[in-house]
Amino acid sequence: MSSDGRGPIATATAELAAWLAGAAGEPVPIGPPRTDGDAAGLTLWPLELRPARQTRSSGAVREPYRFTIRYLLSVTGPAGLDHLDRVLTAATSDGSYPIVLEAGDAPLWSAFGVAPRPALLIDVPAQVDHPTPAAPPVLQPLRLRQLEVRTLTGRVVGPDDQPLAAMRVELPATASAARTGPDGRFLIVGVPHDPDNPGPVRLRLSGRGLVLTADVDPGEDDIVIVCAPPTH
Repeated sequence: MSSDGRGPIATATAELAAWLAGAAGEPVPIGPPRTDGDAAGLTLWPLELRPARQTRSSGAVREPYRFTIRYLLSVTGPAGLDHLDRVLTAATSDGSYPIVLEAGDAPLWSAFGVAPRPALLIDVPAQVDHPTPAAPPVLQPLRLRQLEVRTLTGRVVGPDDQPLAAMRVELPATASAARTGPDGRFLIVGVPHDPDNPGPVRLRLSGRGLVLTADVDPGEDDIVIVCAPPTH
C-alpha cells in the first residue's frame, strides 16, 4: 500500500491519468469505452494484469511481487482524435510510458458493446511491496561489553597416547587455527571468552584422514584431545 492507503493498481492508475491529462490537455476519465453521444475525448480503463519476471528472495527480506497493468486508452467522438494525437506524440517523445498499437481487434470492442475506434494500449509496471517487519523496541539501555580472549594450549594424541603431528585444530567460524607440532602440541590465541556464560569450546580437527569435533574446557591448562579412527 502507498502512503495514502491506495494499492498498487489504484496508484498506477492515478499516476497514469495525471500524466495523460498533461499530455492530452484535459482530464481523462477512468472507465470503459463509451458510446459517442455528446461525449468527446478519451477514456482510460485497466484492461488486464500481466505477469512479470520475479526476482528471488533471499533471507528474511521478501522481494516485491511484480506485474504489469495493461490499460486501454480509447477515443470517444471525433474530437478525441486530437487528444489521442497529443498523447501519442508525448509518449514517443519522453518515453514515460510504453505504448502498444494492438487495440484494433473487433472482439475487444464487441465485449464492451461499442463500435471500434482508434485506441492505444499502455503497459505500466507495478508491484506489491512486502513491508519489512519492524524490529522489537529496545526497552533497556544498551550495554557494551568487551569479551575476554584466551589462549588454548593442548595436545592431540592417538589411542595409545602417541602424539599426532600436522593435525589442523581450528575454532569454527573464526580465523583462529593452528597445526600440531611433532609432539602433537597446538596453541590457539585470541579465543573469545565470556565470563558470564562459561561453557565448553568446540574445536574442529582434521588430518590423517580424520575429521572430528571436540568440546574442550577453555579453563584447562593442558587440553588433551584423543583422536581415534572410526570403528567398523
